[in-house]
Amino acid sequence: MERWRGFDQIPAGWGRCVLTIGVFDGVHRGHQALIERAVAKGRELGLPTVLMTFDPHPSEVVRPGSHPAALSSLRRRAELVAELGVDVFLVLPFTPAMAATEAEVFVHDLLVDRLHVAAIVVGENFHFGHRGAGDLSLLAELGPRFGFSAEGIGIVDGVGGESSGDGIAVTSTYVRSCVAAGDVRAAAAALGRPHRLEGVVVHGEGRGGSALGYPTANLDVTDHGAIPADGIYAGWFLLGERRSPAAISIGTNPTFSGTTHTVEAFVLDGGGNFYGRRVALDFVERLRGMEKFDDIDALIAQIGVDVERTKEILGQVEPQ
Repeated sequence: MERWRGFDQIPAGWGRCVLTIGVFDGVHRGHQALIERAVAKGRELGLPTVLMTFDPHPSEVVRPGSHPAALSSLRRRAELVAELGVDVFLVLPFTPAMAATEAEVFVHDLLVDRLHVAAIVVGENFHFGHRGAGDLSLLAELGPRFGFSAEGIGIVDGVGGESSGDGIAVTSTYVRSCVAAGDVRAAAAALGRPHRLEGVVVHGEGRGGSALGYPTANLDVTDHGAIPADGIYAGWFLLGERRSPAAISIGTNPTFSGTTHTVEAFVLDGGGNFYGRRVALDFVERLRGMEKFDDIDALIAQIGVDVERTKEILGQVEPQ
């Protein structure tokens, strides 16, 4: 899959394509259905499929400070859509000028003149252009004039898949609400895989190894990353090709009267020098909430229980 940032990276002689547009944060089951349809359309027409997304999140430009918690980094989104068969991952820098672009101008100048779209596949609730004035009906109206077709895909209803019928609309907002509540199992059902949090390992208080006997890797989480609710989780620790079971703690360490919110992981299969390395955590199940213990011995005993429970849970789950 090719990765372009901005229209300047479109190669000379670029022909026609099938396009899908959106933020695609999380690349959840609803996004997957949309992308799979675009890829199928591309193969039907014998054309490459381009996925267009934006950086930063449009809301951060339109309403500064309103950036929603990010379910995935751009790099992770690119990896996920490549697995779905997308040919080009196009990131458009979202600027005030782009936010002010009228919908018809966006279609003519960017989609038709620059990308040469033959077909556009978007969500039925997709909006674009200044004040979100553009939508699927406008694309359908402009299509015959500019020589492209427009198709809308409905929201996937059911976290167990499109036909599960459980009545839950699979959206990024829904997934964020699950993560914020600590319900990482429900988040995984909507995503089709565990929720992932990325960050760089930094130095913490150092008490995990010295005082507790459970050294942890402390993450400086990616800006705007969707952090699960405070508590203890079973999950996977990822560093390059290494994938290790981990007991993950999120919170302020109330037993030590902590005030700093931390994300830290005890890697069950051994340590290593993780400092300064970019790692990821895949959350499988929440074990319990964050608790304040009467003394360190009680905390150590509970950590031992958490570790055993983590082994039990992850022993029943294939890493993804």
